[in-house]
Amino acid sequence: MVKRLVTLLVVPMAILVTSCATRFDADGRKENRFDPRYLAKSDIDRVVDTDRTEVMAGMRHIAVKLYKRNPKEWKKSGQPNAAAALDRLFAGSLNFPELEGRREGAAALYAFSANYQGDRVLAVMAGLLGMVYAAFEHKDDFYMLDSLNEQKLYNCARNIEIAIWKMSSTRNDSGELLLVSNELDPNNPNLSFEREFGRVIGLLDFLSKVVADKNGRMITRITQSIATSVFLPVGGL
Repeated sequence: MVKRLVTLLVVPMAILVTSCATRFDADGRKENRFDPRYLAKSDIDRVVDTDRTEVMAGMRHIAVKLYKRNPKEWKKSGQPNAAAALDRLFAGSLNFPELEGRREGAAALYAFSANYQGDRVLAVMAGLLGMVYAAFEHKDDFYMLDSLNEQKLYNCARNIEIAIWKMSSTRNDSGELLLVSNELDPNNPNLSFEREFGRVIGLLDFLSKVVADKNGRMITRITQSIATSVFLPVGGL
Protein backbone atom coordinates (compact mmCIF):
# COMPACT_ATOMS: atom_id res chain seq x y z
CA MET A 1 0.00 0.00 0.00
CA VAL A 2 2.80 2.40 0.91
CA LYS A 3 4.71 1.63 -2.31
CA ARG A 4 1.57 2.17 -4.34
CA LEU A 5 0.94 5.51 -2.65
CA VAL A 6 4.52 6.63 -3.30
CA THR A 7 4.14 5.68 -6.97
CA LEU A 8 0.89 7.61 -7.26
CA LEU A 9 2.61 10.71 -5.85
CA VAL A 10 6.04 10.48 -7.46
CA VAL A 11 5.02 9.78 -11.08
CA PRO A 12 2.74 12.82 -11.46
CA MET A 13 5.37 15.00 -9.77
CA ALA A 14 8.03 13.74 -12.17
CA ILE A 15 5.80 14.58 -15.13
CA LEU A 16 5.21 18.06 -13.77
CA VAL A 17 8.93 18.62 -13.25
CA THR A 18 9.77 17.56 -16.79
CA SER A 19 7.01 19.86 -18.03
CA CYS A 20 8.77 22.94 -16.72
CA ALA A 21 10.37 25.15 -19.33
CA THR A 22 13.62 26.89 -18.40
CA ARG A 23 13.84 30.52 -19.49
CA PHE A 24 15.91 33.57 -18.67
CA ASP A 25 14.37 36.83 -17.50
CA ALA A 26 15.34 40.32 -18.68
CA ASP A 27 18.25 40.39 -16.20
CA GLY A 28 19.63 37.04 -17.36
CA ARG A 29 18.41 35.11 -14.30
CA LYS A 30 17.29 31.54 -14.88
CA GLU A 31 13.65 30.83 -14.11
CA ASN A 32 11.49 27.74 -14.51
CA ARG A 33 7.91 28.05 -15.69
CA PHE A 34 5.35 25.30 -15.99
CA ASP A 35 4.35 24.77 -19.60
CA PRO A 36 1.47 22.28 -20.02
CA ARG A 37 2.42 21.73 -23.68
CA TYR A 38 5.37 19.62 -22.55
CA LEU A 39 3.00 17.01 -21.10
CA ALA A 40 2.25 15.99 -24.69
CA LYS A 41 5.85 16.12 -25.93
CA SER A 42 8.39 13.31 -26.11
CA ASP A 43 12.13 13.89 -25.76
CA ILE A 44 12.47 13.76 -29.55
CA ASP A 45 9.72 16.38 -29.92
CA ARG A 46 11.76 18.72 -27.74
CA VAL A 47 14.86 18.03 -29.81
CA VAL A 48 12.90 18.86 -32.97
CA ASP A 49 11.55 22.09 -31.41
CA THR A 50 15.05 23.20 -30.43
CA ASP A 51 16.57 22.20 -33.76
CA ARG A 52 13.96 24.12 -35.76
CA THR A 53 14.37 27.20 -33.55
CA GLU A 54 18.12 27.15 -34.13
CA VAL A 55 17.73 26.59 -37.88
CA MET A 56 15.33 29.54 -38.19
CA ALA A 57 17.62 31.76 -36.11
CA GLY A 58 20.49 30.80 -38.41
CA MET A 59 18.45 31.56 -41.53
CA ARG A 60 17.55 35.00 -40.21
CA HIS A 61 21.18 35.67 -39.29
CA ILE A 62 22.23 34.75 -42.83
CA ALA A 63 19.56 37.06 -44.32
CA VAL A 64 20.77 39.93 -42.12
CA LYS A 65 24.34 39.42 -43.29
CA LEU A 66 23.31 39.15 -46.94
CA TYR A 67 21.42 42.43 -46.79
CA LYS A 68 24.41 44.09 -45.12
CA ARG A 69 26.74 42.93 -47.87
CA ASN A 70 24.21 43.57 -50.64
CA PRO A 71 22.35 46.76 -49.63
CA LYS A 72 21.19 47.47 -53.18
CA GLU A 73 18.97 44.38 -53.06
CA TRP A 74 16.44 45.51 -50.44
CA LYS A 75 16.15 48.83 -52.26
CA LYS A 76 14.91 47.01 -55.38
CA SER A 77 11.74 45.95 -53.57
CA GLY A 78 10.97 49.50 -52.45
CA GLN A 79 11.62 48.85 -48.76
CA PRO A 80 12.69 51.83 -46.60
CA ASN A 81 15.54 49.88 -44.99
CA ALA A 82 17.00 46.41 -44.50
CA ALA A 83 14.98 45.84 -41.32
CA ALA A 84 11.72 46.31 -43.23
CA ALA A 85 12.93 43.91 -45.93
CA LEU A 86 13.72 41.31 -43.22
CA ASP A 87 10.30 41.74 -41.62
CA ARG A 88 8.69 41.18 -45.00
CA LEU A 89 10.78 38.08 -45.66
CA PHE A 90 10.03 36.48 -42.29
CA ALA A 91 6.37 37.56 -42.01
CA GLY A 92 5.24 34.00 -42.70
CA SER A 93 3.86 34.02 -46.23
CA LEU A 94 6.35 33.46 -49.04
CA ASN A 95 4.00 34.53 -51.83
CA PHE A 96 6.00 37.49 -53.09
CA PRO A 97 4.68 39.02 -56.35
CA GLU A 98 8.17 39.47 -57.82
CA LEU A 99 8.76 35.71 -57.66
CA GLU A 100 5.72 35.10 -59.89
CA GLY A 101 4.56 32.04 -57.98
CA ARG A 102 7.99 30.41 -57.71
CA ARG A 103 8.70 28.55 -54.50
CA GLU A 104 11.49 26.50 -52.92
CA GLY A 105 14.11 25.49 -55.53
CA ALA A 106 12.50 27.49 -58.35
CA ALA A 107 12.56 30.67 -56.23
CA ALA A 108 16.16 30.16 -55.11
CA LEU A 109 17.28 29.45 -58.67
CA TYR A 110 15.48 32.60 -59.89
CA ALA A 111 17.75 34.68 -57.65
CA PHE A 112 20.67 33.78 -59.94
CA SER A 113 18.87 34.40 -63.22
CA ALA A 114 20.24 37.18 -65.40
CA ASN A 115 16.65 38.15 -66.24
CA TYR A 116 15.59 38.69 -62.64
CA GLN A 117 15.69 42.37 -61.69
CA GLY A 118 14.21 42.08 -58.19
CA ASP A 119 15.64 41.59 -54.72
CA ARG A 120 18.00 38.63 -55.08
CA VAL A 121 18.40 38.19 -51.32
CA LEU A 122 14.64 37.89 -51.02
CA ALA A 123 14.49 35.33 -53.83
CA VAL A 124 17.23 33.01 -52.58
CA MET A 125 16.16 33.25 -48.93
CA ALA A 126 12.46 32.79 -49.76
CA GLY A 127 13.41 29.67 -51.70
CA LEU A 128 15.53 28.29 -48.86
CA LEU A 129 12.93 29.21 -46.24
CA GLY A 130 10.27 27.42 -48.27
CA MET A 131 12.45 24.30 -48.19
CA VAL A 132 13.00 24.62 -44.42
CA TYR A 133 9.26 25.08 -43.80
CA ALA A 134 8.51 22.01 -45.93
CA ALA A 135 11.21 19.96 -44.19
CA PHE A 136 9.52 20.73 -40.87
CA GLU A 137 6.08 20.01 -42.36
CA HIS A 138 5.10 23.69 -42.01
CA LYS A 139 4.94 23.38 -38.22
CA ASP A 140 6.79 25.21 -35.48
CA ASP A 141 5.63 23.11 -32.53
CA PHE A 142 5.90 19.32 -32.41
CA TYR A 143 4.08 16.67 -30.38
CA MET A 144 4.14 12.89 -30.05
CA LEU A 145 1.78 12.23 -32.96
CA ASP A 146 3.67 14.54 -35.33
CA SER A 147 6.23 13.05 -37.70
CA LEU A 148 9.00 14.30 -39.96
CA ASN A 149 10.55 12.90 -43.12
CA GLU A 150 14.29 12.31 -42.87
CA GLN A 151 14.75 12.61 -46.65
CA LYS A 152 13.21 16.09 -46.68
CA LEU A 153 15.62 17.24 -43.99
CA TYR A 154 18.58 15.69 -45.82
CA ASN A 155 17.58 17.22 -49.17
CA CYS A 156 17.10 20.61 -47.53
CA ALA A 157 20.66 20.49 -46.18
CA ARG A 158 22.04 19.59 -49.62
CA ASN A 159 20.08 22.43 -51.22
CA ILE A 160 21.69 24.92 -48.84
CA GLU A 161 25.08 23.62 -49.98
CA ILE A 162 24.03 24.23 -53.58
CA ALA A 163 22.90 27.78 -52.72
CA ILE A 164 26.29 28.48 -51.12
CA TRP A 165 28.07 27.37 -54.29
CA LYS A 166 25.79 29.48 -56.50
CA MET A 167 26.37 32.56 -54.34
CA SER A 168 30.13 32.15 -54.57
CA SER A 169 30.24 31.46 -58.29
CA THR A 170 27.38 33.10 -60.21
CA ARG A 171 28.45 36.36 -61.83
CA ASN A 172 26.96 38.93 -64.17
CA ASP A 173 28.31 39.91 -67.59
CA SER A 174 30.78 42.29 -65.92
CA GLY A 175 32.25 39.48 -63.84
CA GLU A 176 30.72 40.69 -60.58
CA LEU A 177 29.06 38.29 -58.15
CA LEU A 178 25.29 38.54 -58.24
CA LEU A 179 25.25 38.13 -54.46
CA VAL A 180 28.25 38.87 -52.28
CA SER A 181 28.70 36.51 -49.32
CA ASN A 182 32.16 35.36 -48.16
CA GLU A 183 35.12 37.68 -48.59
CA LEU A 184 38.02 35.62 -49.95
CA ASP A 185 40.58 38.42 -50.04
CA PRO A 186 43.63 36.92 -48.26
CA ASN A 187 44.34 40.32 -46.73
CA ASN A 188 40.84 40.65 -45.30
CA PRO A 189 39.11 37.23 -45.26
CA ASN A 190 35.53 36.87 -44.01
CA LEU A 191 34.10 33.35 -43.92
CA SER A 192 31.27 34.07 -41.50
CA PHE A 193 28.65 33.09 -44.10
CA GLU A 194 30.24 29.69 -44.55
CA ARG A 195 30.31 29.12 -40.79
CA GLU A 196 26.65 30.07 -40.30
CA PHE A 197 25.50 28.07 -43.31
CA GLY A 198 27.58 25.15 -42.04
CA ARG A 199 25.87 25.35 -38.65
CA VAL A 200 22.41 25.22 -40.25
CA ILE A 201 23.44 22.33 -42.50
CA GLY A 202 24.79 20.47 -39.45
CA LEU A 203 21.52 20.96 -37.56
CA LEU A 204 19.47 19.61 -40.49
CA ASP A 205 21.79 16.62 -41.01
CA PHE A 206 21.74 15.81 -37.30
CA LEU A 207 17.95 15.86 -37.20
CA SER A 208 17.66 13.80 -40.38
CA LYS A 209 19.69 11.06 -38.67
CA VAL A 210 17.58 11.27 -35.50
CA VAL A 211 14.35 10.99 -37.50
CA ALA A 212 15.70 8.17 -39.67
CA ASP A 213 16.66 6.22 -36.57
CA LYS A 214 13.27 6.87 -34.97
CA ASN A 215 11.44 5.73 -38.11
CA GLY A 216 13.75 2.79 -38.76
CA ARG A 217 14.47 4.02 -42.27
CA MET A 218 17.55 4.79 -44.37
CA ILE A 219 18.37 8.13 -45.96
CA THR A 220 18.95 8.05 -49.72
CA ARG A 221 22.26 9.84 -50.14
CA ILE A 222 22.54 11.57 -53.48
CA THR A 223 25.96 11.91 -55.08
CA GLN A 224 26.25 14.64 -57.69
CA SER A 225 28.64 17.35 -58.81
CA ILE A 226 27.67 20.52 -56.98
CA ALA A 227 28.69 22.59 -60.02
CA THR A 228 26.03 20.94 -62.20
CA SER A 229 23.46 20.00 -59.56
CA VAL A 230 19.92 21.32 -59.29
CA PHE A 231 17.93 21.90 -56.13
CA LEU A 232 16.49 18.67 -54.77
CA PRO A 233 12.76 18.31 -54.05
CA VAL A 234 11.66 18.90 -50.46
CA GLY A 235 7.98 19.89 -50.34
CA GLY A 236 7.09 17.47 -53.12
CA LEU A 237 8.33 14.36 -51.30
